[in-house]
Order: sequence, then C-alpha cells, then structure tokens
Amino acid sequence: MSTESNKPPSRASRFFLFRNWLSLTGLVIGLGSLFSFLLLFVLDVLAPFGNPYMGVLIYLVAPAVLLVGLLLAGLGALLEHRRVLKAVTAGQSAAALIIDLTRSRDRRLFGYFVGASLVFLLVAAMGSYHSYHFTESIQFCGQACHQVMGPQLTTYQNSPHARVRCTECHIGAGATWFVKAKISGLYQVYAVACNKYPRPIETPIKNLRPAQETCEQCHWPKKFVGNLDRTYQRFLSDEKNTPYAVRLLLKVGGGDPTHGPVGGIHWHMNVGNRMEYVTTDKEHQVVPWVRMIDSQGVITEFRTPEFKDKPETFGIRTMDCMDCHNRPAHNFQAPDVEVDLAMALGKIDRALPFVKKNCVAVLTQSYTAEAEAMQKIATTLSQKYPDDPRVRPVIDEVQRIYRQNFFPEMKVNWKVYHDNIGHRNWAGCFRCHDGQHKTADGKKTIKANDCNACHTILAQGSGAQLDQLTPRGQPFAHPGGDTGELKCHDCHTGGPP
Repeated sequence: MSTESNKPPSRASRFFLFRNWLSLTGLVIGLGSLFSFLLLFVLDVLAPFGNPYMGVLIYLVAPAVLLVGLLLAGLGALLEHRRVLKAVTAGQSAAALIIDLTRSRDRRLFGYFVGASLVFLLVAAMGSYHSYHFTESIQFCGQACHQVMGPQLTTYQNSPHARVRCTECHIGAGATWFVKAKISGLYQVYAVACNKYPRPIETPIKNLRPAQETCEQCHWPKKFVGNLDRTYQRFLSDEKNTPYAVRLLLKVGGGDPTHGPVGGIHWHMNVGNRMEYVTTDKEHQVVPWVRMIDSQGVITEFRTPEFKDKPETFGIRTMDCMDCHNRPAHNFQAPDVEVDLAMALGKIDRALPFVKKNCVAVLTQSYTAEAEAMQKIATTLSQKYPDDPRVRPVIDEVQRIYRQNFFPEMKVNWKVYHDNIGHRNWAGCFRCHDGQHKTADGKKTIKANDCNACHTILAQGSGAQLDQLTPRGQPFAHPGGDTGELKCHDCHTGGPP
C-alpha cells in the first residue's frame, strides 16, 4: 500500500481515521448484520404466523454482530488515531491509507478484501434466510432446547397434529399475539440458558391463545359430526389376559341448529350455547361453578354445595375446545392403555401368563433415568419368563412404550398431565357431570352417570358377545362386578389395578 503525508487531521476530516483494514472489516461486518436484521424483520412481519424464537435472531443475534462490527471499526480508528498522534509528536508525516490500483500489490490486497466482503455479505444473506426457516421448523422448536422440550416433541410426533407447525397452534396470526410471542420467546431463552425452567413444564399454559383463534382456523365448529362408531379393546390383568372390548356409538352431534340437530358432546360448543365456568385449581380439574346461556339467552347457574364464593373472585372462563381436548398434540399415554394397544396389535404376546399385569407393573416403577429404566425392564421381564423366546419382543415393545411416554429427567409421565377427553383415567366429563352441580332452588342438576347422553354401548365383552349388537344400547357390565357409585377414575389410574 502507498501512503501520503498530511498535516494533523482537522475535526471535519477525521473520518479518515477509519481508513485502515481493521475499521473497514468492522464496517463490512456491521453492514452485513444490518442487512440481516432488515431481511429477517421483513420476513417475520410478512409471515402468516409469528415465531417467538425469531425474535432471538432479530433482536439479539443481529444487533450483537452489529455491535462487534462497530467495536472493530472503533478499535481500528483508535489505533489509527494513536499512530497519527505519535507521528505528529515525532515530527514525522501522518500518513493515511491510500489504495493505489496502479500497484499490483494494492490491487491484489484490494481484491482479497472486496472478495471476502462479498462472500461475507452473501453468507449473511443466505444464513439469515435459512435461519428464519429453521426457526419455523418442528426440529428447532422441539430440539433446540434439547431436554426441555424433548417430551413434547416425542409425543407431538405421534399425535394427530404431527403435520401442523408448532407456531400455528401456540401463536397463530395477528400483530398482538406476534408481539406477545416475541416477549415470551425472549424469556424462554433466558429460562433455558439460566436453568430457570420448571420440571415438568407447567400446564395449562396461562397465556394460551383462545381456541377460536387457533384450533377453529382448521376445525369448523359449526360442522355437524353426528355419531361415531368406536371399539375400545382392553385386556384384563388375569393370568389369561382375557380380552374385553367395548363398542360405543359416540354421540358427537353438534351445537349449531343450522347444520344439524343440536345435541351430543358438541352441544357444549359455544356456537349455539355458551358455557362458562370457574376453576379453583391451576390444573382446571376442580369446577365448582357453571353457567349456561342457551341460544335464547336464558341463563342457568349451577354450583356445588361447598362453593360459597363469588365466581368473579376466581375469574370466569368461557368453555372452548381446549377444556376437553386439552392434550391434542402432547398426550402422554397411560401404561395400561399403551400395553392394551400393543397386545391388540400382536406386539406383546398375550399367551404369556399375566403379561398385561407384568408389563404395566414394570412400566410404573420409579426410575431416575432412561438408561436405568431400560435395564430394569429387560431384567424384570426376563426373570418373569426365563428361557422363553417370546419375551424378547415383549421387552423391546415395553422399552419403546417407556421411551415415548416417560421422561424422568423432566419428571414427566402420564400422571403429570391430565387428559380430559372421556372419564376413564381422569375426571374429565365428571368435573361437571358429577351430580353435585345444582341450581340455587335445587330443581335442576347437571346430568350425572347418564351414559347414554354422550354414548351408547352397542356391544361389550369378547368373542361372540361383540356380534350381539343392541341399537338402543346396553347397560355397562363391569368385568369386575358391580362398582356401585364409584366413577371410572376412582379406580382406573392408568397403572396397575
């Protein structure tokens, strides 16, 4: 490089202090980060759904790189200033950097600098674009935080919503929730980085967007579903693993009179009817007060005898999809349900004596880590069926069930998250339909133990019994005998009987 001699720089011409390679490199880095910021910001604003983690790239990473570039530019200017002062003090010329393209060395160095700058800007543009799409991916949401969201990712991949992006349900469209997501995303990054997140992740999510603005963008609430035929195959925990199936006609129905008869399970939907309630626990399992507003505007209030408080004290909630479908994409299956399914599919040989009981028992033991669970499952089942070649596939299947539903590092299993669909292992429907919710005059009660209100038992039992269909419905015949006033979830907990 060639230089030229100058007098000490005036205040107006001190920009020449940035005429050095270190400052120029810093300015190029700053320019690239500014370009990335603008590109990511535009992509995020124009996207149909917001992404809280994109805020990390836009408002943390890009500004941090910009700051690095400015610091390098400033450092180069400071060093250049000292060099000039030193030269002036010594009575020498204060030379500034000049690129003389007539010199081959200058042309070569200048070419290297321009080429490297263009490559950096190109990489910054491509990196920003691909980073944007990566933060939109399921892999990022589920794997970026590794252990934290690992349980949710695993169950999501086995759910009916496995092809729906996380942001479509957890955020949705709109500027208001876009901003909320940014703030929430920044805190989540802090919680993970500083190990401040709860174990397990708490639910229900307090700031979850209403289902009308997310779920109902795909699921049409006015659709009349009608009746659905479902068969639930179970196995008893006796020596023969006796099969016992229940074939139900689920009365899903609908809640909009313009599309079909109003009735069934979806009668609760606030299309034609509005259901409001109060819950006194953070898991929303205790519902002592319910208010119904029908299509004619008639209001009826129900409450349990022990609830004497004002509903407004706890906050009145409007019932929506998530009050029943509360585990649509992250459902941790109960051990007995998973073992029943594996036996029905032939993955667990039900010819092995007490195999249902033994598999459920080994799954529900307390383990501190997955490796310990894998070893204990293999050892225990091998001891139950020594020298029996049929046990190897059983061990493999039980270990698979554990890996997909149990996460000891996050203290997650089927007991942690309630599933409010139905009423077998959790209170579910019986949170309100328990016979305790009455009007003030006692004349009306929310229906309880009325099985035919939501479903009809067409057949039950095994073998030829399942061929004896009863269109009007059969009374439930519990395989263990009469249960009196007990509700399903009083005994069924998902584990051993």
